[in-house]
Amino acid sequence: MSNVSLQDYLKTEPDGTLEAIAGQYNTTLLEVVKHLPSHTLVAGDKFDTVWDTVCEWGKVTTLVHSADVILEFTGELPSGFHRHGYFNLRGKKGMTGHIKAENCTHIALVERKFMAMDTASILFFNAAGNAMFKIFLGRDDHRQLLAEQVDAFRTLAAVLKGDA
Repeated sequence: MSNVSLQDYLKTEPDGTLEAIAGQYNTTLLEVVKHLPSHTLVAGDKFDTVWDTVCEWGKVTTLVHSADVILEFTGELPSGFHRHGYFNLRGKKGMTGHIKAENCTHIALVERKFMAMDTASILFFNAAGNAMFKIFLGRDDHRQLLAEQVDAFRTLAAVLKGDA
């Protein structure tokens, strides 16, 4: 643990994963996100609203990060439906699966630098304060965030905060 508070450390825009920062400060990923200078945090009951909105954005990168693996899928987010305790993805090809959406307690929309590049992501948290998964905005051929997605991301954040 550092002598610098987590909040002060995050103001320096440190590089690296937020999970690594959580490890350095012996806290949860959710606590790290709560201290980020630029984020929107809402209750997990907004899962359907967020998912359905992002389904309209085109190619994004969905990421699952555990201690042992970081898995990424880039493509359009499939629509889904609730049945048998899961949010079931309707992907015919590409991403498929089942999400225990009821375990989602918080959703964060975060903009920050990572490896000197702008990033924008949506993190879905469980009750333990860990990320169930993340969705990152797409990039163009020059590795820049897609402007239309950034606009849609910021609009979603404003709507979720009640500012729109």
